[in-house]
Amino acid sequence: MSDQSLFGNLFLSAGAMKAGTTWLYQVLGRHPELHFTPEKEIHYFYHRYVDASLLGEKRRLTEARNRYLRFDPDRANIDRVRLNLHWVGAYLSEPVDDLWYRGLFAAMRRETYACDFSNLYALLPAEAWRRIAADCNRLRVLYTLRHPVRRLWSHVKFHLQISQKADCLDSWGPEEFDRFARQGFIWDNAEYGRALRAMKAGLPEGALKVIFYEDLHADQRAMLAELETFLGIARFNYPAPVLDRTVNASVRHPMPDFFPGLFAQDFARITAEIEAEGLTIPDAWRAPLPAEASRAG
Repeated sequence: MSDQSLFGNLFLSAGAMKAGTTWLYQVLGRHPELHFTPEKEIHYFYHRYVDASLLGEKRRLTEARNRYLRFDPDRANIDRVRLNLHWVGAYLSEPVDDLWYRGLFAAMRRETYACDFSNLYALLPAEAWRRIAADCNRLRVLYTLRHPVRRLWSHVKFHLQISQKADCLDSWGPEEFDRFARQGFIWDNAEYGRALRAMKAGLPEGALKVIFYEDLHADQRAMLAELETFLGIARFNYPAPVLDRTVNASVRHPMPDFFPGLFAQDFARITAEIEAEGLTIPDAWRAPLPAEASRAG
């Protein structure tokens, strides 16, 4: 990374969760000017400015064991294993501070940006964004929005799935879904307006780009070209199989007819807050809900 500042050129994706960020991570990871660590969601700045317990020793040890220290000797690529082990050594080092974070990108060579995608960054206060920007040569932040009802339903399904409670999708009624979805760890991701206000208040002019999931997948290559322009990097011809890949999909289950009505007033407010920030929401947000999309992030 550059010696001119603590973090050099940094490209952060701030979510929203279940709005296509995993797909973007896998696609943009092919670009030769973008350097990603093996871990998509480091969450460092949320740890630094919101919850200092997030990257405790036990969590990092668990992540290292489950994700990077298991491999099949008959199938593994030795260069990839060696790279992962070097990175895990940095990830498990102490203390977890700004120098720790910079050390996670030690493998950078000539790439233009260090890249870090975390949905928790959408929850950062404005002051955190000011401090991050002050420590970068160039900071670029991407915030991807998705139809509020669709995103929330996907988030609810995904969390029930990974917590081994997918059977609740069949048994719950309106009260159970309403109570579950309004828990902070889920609902805070729905507050697009709050996140936008914090980012705009804390980031310098030109550092933030907001896109919509629906626009992204209506014309993937055009939107990727927009992102390259935003970052100031060269055009890249992404392989079609990478663009077509489905990633991180939630369990397929139809949305209950009552689900949108539970949050109608909230989503009317949130949509108005987005428009108050000068953004034009996609027409798809105003149309009746279509069949459930197959690609999710």
